[in-house]
Amino acid sequence: MSRRQCLLTLATSAASLSLAGAVPLRARARPNVVFILTDDQGTVDMNCYGATDLITPHMDGLAAQGVRFTDFYVTAPMCTASRISLLTGRHFQRAYNPGLGIHESETTMAELFRGAGYRTGFFGKWHIGGPPWDPQGQGFDEFVGHRVGAIDNYSHYSYWSAVPRHAMYRGREQYREDGTFFPDIVTRESIDFISRSQDDPFFLFVSFNQPHFPLQPEERFLRQYEHVEGARRIYGAAVSSVDDKIGQIVAALDERGLRQDTIIVLMSDNGHSVEPAAEGGGGSAGPFRGAKKTLFEGGIRVPCIISAPGQIPQGQVRSQVGSAMDWLPTLAAYSGVDTGDLVLDGHNLAQVIDADEPTPHAALHWLLATHWAIREGDWKMVSTGDDLLLANLRSDPGESNNLAAERPDVVTHLQGLHEAWLATGIEPIYQAYGP
Repeated sequence: MSRRQCLLTLATSAASLSLAGAVPLRARARPNVVFILTDDQGTVDMNCYGATDLITPHMDGLAAQGVRFTDFYVTAPMCTASRISLLTGRHFQRAYNPGLGIHESETTMAELFRGAGYRTGFFGKWHIGGPPWDPQGQGFDEFVGHRVGAIDNYSHYSYWSAVPRHAMYRGREQYREDGTFFPDIVTRESIDFISRSQDDPFFLFVSFNQPHFPLQPEERFLRQYEHVEGARRIYGAAVSSVDDKIGQIVAALDERGLRQDTIIVLMSDNGHSVEPAAEGGGGSAGPFRGAKKTLFEGGIRVPCIISAPGQIPQGQVRSQVGSAMDWLPTLAAYSGVDTGDLVLDGHNLAQVIDADEPTPHAALHWLLATHWAIREGDWKMVSTGDDLLLANLRSDPGESNNLAAERPDVVTHLQGLHEAWLATGIEPIYQAYGP
């Protein structure tokens, strides 16, 4: 029996038990999971990460009620590849179907949780494939949003594809709500899903499309940034707009008495954009080098928070290395969902979160076309084709001092680890991953 057939059988069995009123107590007691993904948010662009010019009270509130990671990474500095790894717990090179998106054969978090009896919903930006690789083909019961990289927030047209077209869907049917701010639609649909699903465990994925371009924050947030100059003003307003929506979702959980029974994860899909369409870039990587589309820290190190009052520590910080691939096994472990049939590259971070244990990662690897990078401990090496940079992130977080000539022993060691990783079946994918 294939993994997908096994999950389908589990889902059918869970549904039958529910109809018979015989769901085990343990299954009913499983926590809800709300995963919130922002789009192109800079590495340090929350108050709790040191941004003094942004207004992010609700994001900061999640950190105060949970654990904040300082050294958390995505597997690629672009949307599609990053999202595939997040949803599958695997390096995207194993899970990507070139030119199409996620491999239909891959098991996503949604399929895993639905197989365990969870109701699943996805609202917002998908960007990892159309049918049969769309949300409903990958385990989500409900979907409202767009499948492509970017849409206008009011017309809901994509002007960044080969042919401009209306790009918002409800399920697999085109859906129109002309003039309504897209993040408001995402928030409304998410809260409605919570209301309709609150009697059973649910897995909700909220994928905001801001502060990705086109930057179109509401006027009320722009007014809060009148003192800020340049691209930072409109970017900051977009971040605060998303923060407001996050606050509405958390408030909805509180109002329904679900907050203590819900795990919330918040992270960005990659670093901030400096593309022309993003006003040249108003985001910040703080002390780190690089941005979206690079394998320097500013492209792959992202803000990440997990919050579950009464279940995990509150107001704590973890400097251990973590990866977006880790969320599938970690959330499954917290929810009592079996991952035994899956082959994963991610690791369960529960002991890091709960007990401040060391990272389970011996090293982290990245590969994007001809560029690659590796981090082991404080050492980070980046190859950009002809150039090789070795940096010690503890003393040089900005990757500005190249130690490759001084430490050939470290270079040789890290190159060996990289080659061993490639030998596990990793191949370069020469593909543009979209905006």
